[in-house]
Amino acid sequence: MSKNKKSSLSEKLADVVILGMQEKKGNEIVRMDMREVNGTLSDYFVICHADSTVQVNAIAKSVEDEVYKAFGQDPWHKEGQGNGEWILLDFIDVVVHIFKTDKREHYRIEDLWGDAHMSKYQSA
Repeated sequence: MSKNKKSSLSEKLADVVILGMQEKKGNEIVRMDMREVNGTLSDYFVICHADSTVQVNAIAKSVEDEVYKAFGQDPWHKEGQGNGEWILLDFIDVVVHIFKTDKREHYRIEDLWGDAHMSKYQSA
């Protein structure tokens, strides 16, 4: 697969992830373009947060459902669904971070990748 085609598919995947977050009112949705950042393996990070563990889990489920509907793809790897404070869904080219509000403030992963281009999105 050509690099441009792969990049286009990962961008579409990130858009579907954002839709899943918006469906469940994820807060402060950010898409970080990691393609030009040295030492990263994925094309995008998509990040949001919610005020409760119930909502964090609902957002993760919505993201998984939307990606499966659009691409027939499940995450390659998942972490954090037991406690619902920080759920990571790894779709290889797109890595999804869904935080409980206080955890996002504590870890501030956007600051770790400050050289990535960031786009912000509103909830639906």
